Amino acid sequence: MALISCYQLKKAFAGKTLFQDVSFGIDEKQKIGLVGPNGAGKSTLIKILMGKMEPDSGKVTPQRGLRMGYMEQTPEFAEDDTIMTALLSKCDDPWDSMSKAYEWIAKLDLTQFGEDFPVAKLSGGWKKRVALARELVLEPEVLLLDEPTNHLDVKSILWLEEFLKNASFSILMITHDRLFLQRVVNKVLDLDPKNPNSLLSVNGDYLQYIESKEQILAGQLQRENVLKNTLRRETEWLRRGAQARQTKQKARIQNAGTLKDDVQNLSAKNAIREVGIDFGETERSPQKLIKAIGVSKTFSGEKLFGPLDLLVSPKTRLALLGENGCGKSTLIRILLGLEKSDTGRVERADQLKVSYFEQSRETLKTDLSVLRNICPDGDYVSYRGEFIYAKSYLEKFLFFGQQCELPVGRLSGGEQARLRIAQLMLQEAQVLVLDEPTNDLDVATLTVLEAALKDFPGAVILVSHDRYFMDSVAKQIMAFHVATDGRRSLETFTGYLQWEEWYEAQMQIPAVTASAETSSGNKDKIKGKLTFNEKFEYENIEAEIAKTESTLESKKIEAESPAILSDAQGLVKIHTEMTDLQNQLDHMYSRWSELENKAHGRSQ
Repeated sequence: MALISCYQLKKAFAGKTLFQDVSFGIDEKQKIGLVGPNGAGKSTLIKILMGKMEPDSGKVTPQRGLRMGYMEQTPEFAEDDTIMTALLSKCDDPWDSMSKAYEWIAKLDLTQFGEDFPVAKLSGGWKKRVALARELVLEPEVLLLDEPTNHLDVKSILWLEEFLKNASFSILMITHDRLFLQRVVNKVLDLDPKNPNSLLSVNGDYLQYIESKEQILAGQLQRENVLKNTLRRETEWLRRGAQARQTKQKARIQNAGTLKDDVQNLSAKNAIREVGIDFGETERSPQKLIKAIGVSKTFSGEKLFGPLDLLVSPKTRLALLGENGCGKSTLIRILLGLEKSDTGRVERADQLKVSYFEQSRETLKTDLSVLRNICPDGDYVSYRGEFIYAKSYLEKFLFFGQQCELPVGRLSGGEQARLRIAQLMLQEAQVLVLDEPTNDLDVATLTVLEAALKDFPGAVILVSHDRYFMDSVAKQIMAFHVATDGRRSLETFTGYLQWEEWYEAQMQIPAVTASAETSSGNKDKIKGKLTFNEKFEYENIEAEIAKTESTLESKKIEAESPAILSDAQGLVKIHTEMTDLQNQLDHMYSRWSELENKAHGRSQ
């Protein structure tokens, strides 16, 4: 039986129908990827499933008592939220969920900040982890995720991949990360106006979906051609004159009208609207655009990288890979002369022309319209030495009519990314620096962007969490690595999968070392028998026991107060609370003993 059933859902927005006649179900342990072009209504559909938005027609039927979790594309928190209060903010009984919260704090590596760290001070990537943990604390049976990989570094994505793949609950997620989809999902829902009835459902992985989609589009195109030929013959017959239009031929005339409507509908479905991304030609560039010699950088007493030697020349396709905060953006800023290195020097070609796509897209002025972000004054922009009508230029990026007058702050993330690319294309560049350009872009736009970057005659320096995109564009990957002993290094690879294989081998080294040390009889190293989560639990359980004992002692004192003794209901309530606290303490002491024995290699 389906956990959630959806029947003939329809939703329109501002007079435009996003989707209609959408029907599907979510079964137990299904891992579903929801894909489709930007603006098709994927986020809207998820909000309808969660009950945060009503469909115009149709019905959503969840199983009675179904536990659901929902992580938004841009998670929201209270201003004064700490990591712990954020994780417990959706729980009916925060105290009962505290052990679960500690578990997810450990698993998502939030321990480095501490449970009382303000969420407002975290970066976007870490806020995403807190938001994910907040949903997992609820122990959902169905987890809905809107772009879960955005703002996560590659190592976090690898962890999330493995976690979701082995999760016991069902998942429906919106993501444009093709490798993530291939490795996690066992069903794909494609929400696209080109599909029959808006929705294409494919049981299988992402590759099977791609093959099915190609067959359907090819079939629709073939049907359009057949109908066009039929319509042409019918039209020629109608033009023969009055003799052909006798009463007995009325059905044929009506059929010709129906055919015309069918052809128009199919033509609209089969029309391909691609973003017109082309960074153009550059003047002949020197072979040494940027040269770094012995460059290093230290932050808060810790070396981020270096000494580094690097040459950036035309046709360089360099991707930087590493954890959030490892120094990728710092290195880019040093190469561009926006920040100084601690040692070494950076040489740049005279009058070097750089176009920089910032991760935050801070160049966009959110209070101004789409048009005024491209063309601050007048109605024309200079593109490759010619003046062209600004609105015509914006049509290359799928901004039509009244969309050009919308404030940028009202655009979706994907639309803002397209607009920022449109700005960059108006600049001459010898070096393109793209810091997370793939966030929010749909697969069709990513494919066009990949091709444009491959054809660009200058250099490309790229930071992206989209591994498929990175592997398609980059010829060299420079990975920031932090070893288990804290030593930092920069490793170079020819492709993403080569790095992943190397990284997995590095992750095996600590386990092999721990095993060797255990067999040598080093009792201090026997603690390696504890998993990461158990080690965190072991280190904090004494404090939790002390805290619970203190609470129990306070309850005992309160129970002896005259006010409680004279209140029968209050007395029953406080004794129930004391019993629950004592049970928790018994469990904590039992667990402490279990961890103690395991940590010191003792049999239980």
